[in-house]
Amino acid sequence: MTPLHAEQRQFPVQDDSLQLGGIALPRLAERVGSTPFYAYERNHIQSRVNLLRNTLPPGVALHYAVKANPMPALVQMMAALVDGFDVASAGEMKTALDAGMAPARISFAGPGKRNAELRSAVAAGVLLHLESEEEMARVARIGDLLGITPRVAVRVNPEFELKYAGMKMAGGPKQFGVDAERVPRMLRQLGELGLDFHGFHLFCGAQNLSASAIQQAQRLCVQLALRLAADAPSAMRLLNIGGGFGVPYFPGEQALDLRAVADGLGETLHVLSVASPQTQLVLELGRYLVAEAGIYVCRVLERKLSHGQVFVITDGGLHHHLAASGNFGQVIRKNYPVSIGNRMHGGPREIVTVVGPLCTPLDTLADRMEMARAEPGDYVVVFQSGAYGMSASPTAFLSHPVPLEVLV
Repeated sequence: MTPLHAEQRQFPVQDDSLQLGGIALPRLAERVGSTPFYAYERNHIQSRVNLLRNTLPPGVALHYAVKANPMPALVQMMAALVDGFDVASAGEMKTALDAGMAPARISFAGPGKRNAELRSAVAAGVLLHLESEEEMARVARIGDLLGITPRVAVRVNPEFELKYAGMKMAGGPKQFGVDAERVPRMLRQLGELGLDFHGFHLFCGAQNLSASAIQQAQRLCVQLALRLAADAPSAMRLLNIGGGFGVPYFPGEQALDLRAVADGLGETLHVLSVASPQTQLVLELGRYLVAEAGIYVCRVLERKLSHGQVFVITDGGLHHHLAASGNFGQVIRKNYPVSIGNRMHGGPREIVTVVGPLCTPLDTLADRMEMARAEPGDYVVVFQSGAYGMSASPTAFLSHPVPLEVLV
């Protein structure tokens, strides 16, 4: 049995129902018109951005990683809150441009960019994060064909990694970026090709709750970038050191100590400003900005008893929320925080397994968790669902309807 999760504190509860954006969950479900659906709260996102602005040292630019949640309405809202967007496909670039973000404040990273994507990015004037020498050569040829000087930065694969990261993106053999020892030669070639060099991108890992590990990685990133800048064809104007800020999902996890991260970043920023005063330091955050602002809601269809175990069968599942099912990077499956959204406190409680309608035992949203007794028609809510939810899930699996998304 999974221990009971700590009481959720993101959203208020009134008359035993979760409230999102000031709307009771049953009424919100009627407003949406069908289940399952995702809902993201504007005030929570605004508050998280405000927290970062008030805590991080002045001079740090805040970028939103669109891959965390590319819902167009959410991205448009974010365009007014952050300093830039980071995208990882032409589709995300279109969403970012449609949201009104200036092309000069959009960067495009990721291995395996197709020529069509590179042409679109060069034509748009966004900053391309080069992932290889071969990609650099293709970008240069495209720039010549279009008569446009491409704006570029070099993504570096450093020799170090982000300790305790849920997903490591650097250190050792990686498909991301250029190995640090190869970068000086690449920079000299970049100058010969006449590309518009802006700086470096280092992204060491994601979903980290250790302030000390993040501090160390940020310090090492700046030190490495300053060394590499000695071979750059022009001054380093921008340094994107990624993010990696995590959010607690599971019992026993503690929220990231943002103040400690900010204190360490202030010291690191001082080193950078002395050595390279023209360089803008960028933090690229996705999950930390939106994960806790979102919920996934599905409706109970049936209660079923099998060998003494209660199953609550819903109209949602892994095809909509792969991460909550434990199939998005978990080695040992752990339950996301899950509740009966219209029975948050009252009524009898029981140990249940919440499953979806798919023909696979992997379609499990909660395994033997304690929660309020649910009946058909009640609403199951999966918290921490604002990032890597629907867009990271196999929505076409078994051809069920795609869930709606709302911003409230």
